[in-house]
Amino acid sequence: MNVADAMTPRSEVITVEVPGTRDDVLEYLQEWGFSSVPVIKETDDGEQFRGLVTRESLIEHPDEDQLALLVREVPTIAPSATLTELAELILESGERRVPVVEEEALVGIVTVTDIVRAIAEGERDGDAEVGGLATRVVNTVYQGTPLPVAERELSYADVPYAIVLDDDGRHAGMLTEVDIIEVARVVQGESNPGDAVANQDNEWMWEGIKAVSSRTIPTLNVEIPSAPVSEFMTEDLITVPKRRTAREAAQLMISNDIEQIPLLSGDELVGIVRDVDLLEALV
Repeated sequence: MNVADAMTPRSEVITVEVPGTRDDVLEYLQEWGFSSVPVIKETDDGEQFRGLVTRESLIEHPDEDQLALLVREVPTIAPSATLTELAELILESGERRVPVVEEEALVGIVTVTDIVRAIAEGERDGDAEVGGLATRVVNTVYQGTPLPVAERELSYADVPYAIVLDDDGRHAGMLTEVDIIEVARVVQGESNPGDAVANQDNEWMWEGIKAVSSRTIPTLNVEIPSAPVSEFMTEDLITVPKRRTAREAAQLMISNDIEQIPLLSGDELVGIVRDVDLLEALV
């Protein structure tokens, strides 16, 4: 199985063309709920891929209207490349969505989830035990912690989750940045750098941040409920024991639409299995 077999083909990928404006991208992001849009340019030699415009770039540069100045260069991969080569690229670059390019033309988009799905469906070797793939450093938070403090803990740790611990120090649930963003609200009229979102794009920007789970809440004019984490966490944790395979973990991620699973040894929390950790089984 190679990249061409796993990717979303060009015929199903929405693009925008330079020269263009911010509104061209907003139209597609709002209508389709995408996190980014590939940018192309028509030349005498045909269509050429130029980069991506992401929700984050629009949020970070609210006053920039020219599409060309919002484009971000990203790593690309050829359709003939193997999933192993793709996994290596993602692990090295940290990119979760990779444009598939051949002779400067966009031919598709491939994601971390596409690789995880290939592992789940047995298209790639998934026999490695997750105990050897998991991340052993686990971010945690106490269930009684006020949510704004928990948000700061996630931000400083630079991770999108925290395992919630009860009074006995045992895992009681999971809190993600999505949980926090869903209950936060924009506050108008503040005088700080976050005023960038308090403009005509404000409503879209906040929905955009929610859609991509951006850890930019502290820079915005937002209010986070001060109630304890226990009121917002997910209590029914999906967990995996150390001897389960990468394929079984991938199946859990795909079927439950999650990106990380706590790793247990008996009843003890010993690590976290992230979707990108499963890519290690391929390299």
